[in-house]
Amino acid sequence: MARRFIRRRKPPGSPGKKRRSPGPEKNAPPSLQASVLKVLAGQDEPMNETEIAQALHLSRHELFPLRAVLGYLFEHRVVEKKGRRFALAAGLERLRATLDLTSKGYGYAVPEGEQAKGGKDVYIAPHNLNGASHGDTILVAVTGSSRGRREGRVMQVLRRAFTRICGIFTASGAGGYVTPDDDRFPATLLIRRGDTLAAGDGMAVVADIVDYGSERQGPTGRIVELLGDARAPSVQIRMAVIQAGLREPFPAEVEAEAAGLVPVTTCTGDRQDLRHLPHVTIDGETARDFDDAICVEREGEAFILYVSIADVSHYVRTGSAIDREAYLRGTSVYLPDRVLPMLPERLANDLCSLVPDQNRPAFTAILTFDATGRRTGERYTKSLIRSRQRFTYTTVNQILYLHDEKARTAHGELVPMLEQARALTALLKKRRIERGSLEFNIPEPEVTLEGEKVAAIRLAERNQAHMLIEDCMLAANEAVAETLAKVRRPVLYRIHEHPDPAKLESFTDAAKALGFHLPQAEVNPAWFAQIIKQARNSPTEYIVNNLLLRTMQQARYSPDNSGHFGLAAPYYLHFTSPIRRYPDLVAHRVLGALLAGHASDSARPVPGKATDLAEAGLHLSQCERRAIDAERNVHARCSCLLLMDRIGEIFAAVISGVTAFGLYVSLDDSYISGMVPLTGMTDDYYLHDSRRYRLIGEASNRMYQLGDRVLVRLEQVDLAAKRLSFSLAPQ
Repeated sequence: MARRFIRRRKPPGSPGKKRRSPGPEKNAPPSLQASVLKVLAGQDEPMNETEIAQALHLSRHELFPLRAVLGYLFEHRVVEKKGRRFALAAGLERLRATLDLTSKGYGYAVPEGEQAKGGKDVYIAPHNLNGASHGDTILVAVTGSSRGRREGRVMQVLRRAFTRICGIFTASGAGGYVTPDDDRFPATLLIRRGDTLAAGDGMAVVADIVDYGSERQGPTGRIVELLGDARAPSVQIRMAVIQAGLREPFPAEVEAEAAGLVPVTTCTGDRQDLRHLPHVTIDGETARDFDDAICVEREGEAFILYVSIADVSHYVRTGSAIDREAYLRGTSVYLPDRVLPMLPERLANDLCSLVPDQNRPAFTAILTFDATGRRTGERYTKSLIRSRQRFTYTTVNQILYLHDEKARTAHGELVPMLEQARALTALLKKRRIERGSLEFNIPEPEVTLEGEKVAAIRLAERNQAHMLIEDCMLAANEAVAETLAKVRRPVLYRIHEHPDPAKLESFTDAAKALGFHLPQAEVNPAWFAQIIKQARNSPTEYIVNNLLLRTMQQARYSPDNSGHFGLAAPYYLHFTSPIRRYPDLVAHRVLGALLAGHASDSARPVPGKATDLAEAGLHLSQCERRAIDAERNVHARCSCLLLMDRIGEIFAAVISGVTAFGLYVSLDDSYISGMVPLTGMTDDYYLHDSRRYRLIGEASNRMYQLGDRVLVRLEQVDLAAKRLSFSLAPQ
C-alpha cells in the first residue's frame, strides 16, 4: 500500500535551528538595499523603520521587504541596531572602488585611493554585489577578512560602467532579448516590442540599458544599432571595441581644434635646425604615423646618436580639447582592420608624422657614446628635421644584414649612416645583455583579413632591423629618464618591479619539469637571462618565454622611480612615441619645461587641476591594459572565425599549460590557443601532478607534460565564449 508523507508543523516553542534573517535576494530587490544604505549614510542620527520608509517613499505593502533588508544588513554587520533604530555600523570601513566582476559571479574591488599604491583588493561574494556590474564605481563596506584578504559588500552603485552592451538578438513574440557578448554582464537584456529596431533573429546588435532591473526582474533595454552577421570579422572586431569601452570617433570640438592648427615649417625661437642631418624613419610596411627618426654620426672612435621624436607637445597644449581626449584614450589601439588613434588624423598622420622630404618639428635627444657603447654625454633640443627616407624593417634588414646589392645600390647615399647605426646598436645591445637585460622571444600573431573572411593567422616577422630601432629608442628613453631623475623633475617613469615570489616558485617548478638547469645564484635579471639563453632555439623556447612573462609583474607608469627589472635599468621612461602613447607626451612636456628654465611646478604635464601624476600613472596603465586586452580579445575572436568550418581537422601543437581540468595547447605556426578538457580524455583516468606540470594515466602510465608535442583534433568552436576545444588525436 502506498504510504503518504505529511509534513507536520512544529509546535510553538519546540527546539530547532535558529531562524536566520532571510537574504534580501529572496525578499527585496538589491535596489532597495542600496536605497536603504544611501539613506542611512546621509544621516547623523539612527532611524527607525517608519522614518526609513518615509524617506524612501515606500507604500504599506513594501514594509515587509524593507524589514527583510534591515534584518539581513544587521545580521551581516553592515548596520547596527539601537533599540528600534538603525544606523550604519560604527567603525565600518567604507571605500570608493571599481568593481572587477569575474565570469564566475564574484568580484574584486580595488579602492581608488589605494590603486596607485598597489593596494590589495576587496573580495565581493556574489550575494554581496547588491546589483553591481563589472566596471561599476561602487561604495564598498569592508565587513571582515579571510586568509589575509579583505571582504566586503557593495553598499551603493555610484556610477554605472555598462550603459550600453553588444550581443546577439533572439526574437520572441514579446520582442526578444539580447545575450551579452561579455560574460561579465550578468544577465540577458529584455527588449520589448517596439525597441528592437527590426533586428533579425541571431543578429549582432548594440543595445542601451534602460533599466538595470532587480533580483526579481532582469534588466531591460532598447536596440540602438544593428551590427550584422556575427560571423563577419568586422562585426566581431567592432564587438570587441564596444566590449572594451574604447573610444571611436573624435568629438567635433577635437576635430575642429585639430583642423585649426598651423604647421611648423621654419626654425623659430630655441628650435635648432637639424635639417642637414640624414635622418631616416624605420617602421613596418603598413605604418602611417612616423613618430621617431634616427641619425648616427662618427667622431673618431665615438658615436653621436640623434633620436628625433615628433614634437607633439608643440601642437597639443595641456588642457586643450585635443589633450583632454588624448588623455582619456591614453594610447592608440591597433586592430586587424582599423586603428583607434590617440590623436586625430590631422596630427597623427600629417602635422606630427615625420614623413620624408617635409620639414617637421621634433624633440631631439643627442647622445654621445664611446667605442664600447658607454654613454658619455647627452643633450636635448627642440629641432626642425627633414627625413631623407621612409624605410621599412624589411628594406633595412636587406641592406644591413642580408647585404642585398640591389637594395644597397638603391639607397647608396644612406648606407654609410645605416652602417654606423648598426655598429653602435650592436655595442648598445651587448652592454644591455651584459648587465642582465632580458631578451624575450615571444612571436606576435598577425591576423590577415580578406574581405569579410579571416584568411590566416601567422606569426609576425621580426628581424634585426626591428632590434636596431629598439636599441636606439631604449637608449633615448633611459637617457631622458636619468636626466629628469637626477634633477628631481616629477614625471611618469615606466617601472617594472621584481617578480612575485609565489609566481617565481611556480616558474622554477615548471622549468625543472622541462629539464632546465636553474642557475645557483641570486634571482635577478641576469638569472632570468641565463634561462632564456638555455631555451633559445629549443622546442620549448616559446613555452619558457611565456612562463617567464607570466612570472613577471606588469610594467606600469608611476611617478616613483623603482627601475625596470626586465631591462635591468635603474632609470627608464617612455619618450619616443608621443603620437600613440600619452606618457611620452608627459615626458616631452617635463623635459621641455626643464630646457626652458621653468620651475617644476610651473606647468601641468596632464590635464585637469586635480589630476596628479600618481592618478595619471594609474589611469594610463589601465588604458594600456585595456588596449592589450582588446587586442587579445580580437585575436581570440578571429581564431574562432578562422577555424569555425574546420571541425574534425588535426593540428600539430605544443602543450602550453597543464591543470586539473585538462591541457592547454598552442597550435604550431599560428599559436592559436585552446584546451583539451580532461572530461574528453576517456582512454584512462588521469592524475594531475601539479609540481611537475603533467597528467599521468592511472592504468596506462601514459604521460602528458608541459612542452610535449601532440596532435589534436578540433572538436568545438564556441564563438560566443571565444573558446576552442580539442581532443587528443592518435600520436
